[in-house]
Amino acid sequence: MKIEIISAELSRQEDRSYVGRTVFTIENHKEPYEITFSSKRGTEWDYSLSFAAEPGNEDQFLETDALLENDDEVYNLLLDAALDKQELPEE
Repeated sequence: MKIEIISAELSRQEDRSYVGRTVFTIENHKEPYEITFSSKRGTEWDYSLSFAAEPGNEDQFLETDALLENDDEVYNLLLDAALDKQELPEE
């Protein structure tokens, strides 16, 4: 299964928590997905999956969500893309 990262970002909020997002496509899936990451300290991450634009096939969405739950390599690929784009705090 080929995954292509379209865009990624991560920023630190005023409360010092982190919020990030990665937009990606999966081979043979019509619509792109967006995964949003959040963490209070930048160590343990919660995520939310949605379609990035138009709603797509629900079965493919559920398949993608299961992939994220069960495949640490795919999950880490998407999280690392966001972490690589982290905005540095202003000094």
